[in-house]
Amino acid sequence: MNTLEHLRAKIETATDMQSVVKTMKTLAAVSIRQYERAADALAQYNQTVEMGFQIVLRDTGHGDLLFAADAHRATRTGAIVFGTDQGMCGQFNERIATTVLAAHERSVADENRSRSHSGQGSGAWKVLAVGTRVEGHLKEIGLAPERTLSIPASVSEITPLVQDLLLAVQHWREQSEISRLLVFYNRRSVGAASLPNQLVLLPIGAERYRRWSQQRWQSSSLPTFTIDRRRLLSCIVRQYLFVSLYRSCAESLSSENASRIAAMQVAERSIQDRLDDLTRAFNQIRQTAITEELLDVVSGFEALSGGENF
Repeated sequence: MNTLEHLRAKIETATDMQSVVKTMKTLAAVSIRQYERAADALAQYNQTVEMGFQIVLRDTGHGDLLFAADAHRATRTGAIVFGTDQGMCGQFNERIATTVLAAHERSVADENRSRSHSGQGSGAWKVLAVGTRVEGHLKEIGLAPERTLSIPASVSEITPLVQDLLLAVQHWREQSEISRLLVFYNRRSVGAASLPNQLVLLPIGAERYRRWSQQRWQSSSLPTFTIDRRRLLSCIVRQYLFVSLYRSCAESLSSENASRIAAMQVAERSIQDRLDDLTRAFNQIRQTAITEELLDVVSGFEALSGGENF
């Protein structure tokens, strides 16, 4: 049976947990804003990158002419999956792993059809995980990452991570003939803390090249360039990959913290309910003890009074 001291200790523990949860919610809210600003800051730079595509593709029709070698490659796939290093974020990692599995199953089905027609397949996926928590879920679905990187702890750590990812992509393309690059991450959405999202970064594709080349230039003067067109386009593609990976990482981190706030809100309600139950039990036991003491006093008084009357 719970004693007053035992209940008082439980109430103090629940109060401490409530304070920790509130602090975590505050930190997550601050982090969300920082990562949102980081993603928004890339918007203008992304416009600059697209303007670079406009100029370098202006006289070519579409960029696939400059990457004709890729057309002779087998379509091998590399996947970068953003998850978390920490818990308390609901089904964040489970959802993104499920999305990766669904995409892989579609890819296998397409590969089987391609093999039946051309005799060529895409081979096994190369997977790189960002976040130790999602690594375990990827292993469970049979897509164990060949490498796992840690999640950035702040905005300033996103750039070094993206640089590592770009080096990994370059290694994939050179050593494993990866020509298709997918990125999986959670992003915030209206009415949901996180929704799985998939990006196809490579190949860029003729349609996107055509759209960039046909965009109207916003000023009366056109920039020019003197270096080799293919070399310049490769540099711009690298910047395009940098922007895309940076934004994916920032949006994933923002979504992670939003999911953590949602989880903290559930925990906060549970703690408050538990605290209310403990407080009621404490008050009830204390009231019972006070009542028993008063009854003892009354009984003693009545006993003494009865003795005097006798």
